[in-house]
Amino acid sequence: MTETTGAANGLSSIPDPGSGARGSEWEHGGRRLRVRVADERDVAGLARLRRQWLEERAGRAVADPGFEEAFAAWWRVEQPRRAFWIAEAGSERAGYTPIGSINVLETVQMPRPGGRGTRTGQVGNAFVLGAFAEAGVPRALLAAVVAHARDRGYRRLMLAPTAGSTAFYRRAGFRPAGDTLLVLEQ
Repeated sequence: MTETTGAANGLSSIPDPGSGARGSEWEHGGRRLRVRVADERDVAGLARLRRQWLEERAGRAVADPGFEEAFAAWWRVEQPRRAFWIAEAGSERAGYTPIGSINVLETVQMPRPGGRGTRTGQVGNAFVLGAFAEAGVPRALLAAVVAHARDRGYRRLMLAPTAGSTAFYRRAGFRPAGDTLLVLEQ
């Protein structure tokens, strides 16, 4: 697990999406890209994206006819306590296609006498289709999460990177959290 705890530790080091980007919209290789907050209208698209991403990684179709329904049920449970973002490619005229996503789970610590609970964020479910991995999409998604963390006043933003994504998060300012985490697997 890794974490960052403020601008001095890297929250401000995440570059803006795309060179010369306007907000969270930019062009790369002749494609218009954007990152925005996802909502209930995006559930079916996010489920298709999740399936497409997994099948891209597996190199084959994955048979699971109930997946989209299970994804929608998961969304309904998680939506009140998570913020979701979606990356898309396309245009207003032609429409947009989901190409990546990320979310953050907010936790509020229990208050104690002499101190109030602080908020932390757990970054999760970050994935981008391979064709867009070098187009600034991962950086733009992470920038959205970091801006959200600042706006919400998170004391800490944590994540558990895959071996392949660790270098990306370290370049963005995340650092190891130490050896204090214990896990009980059942």
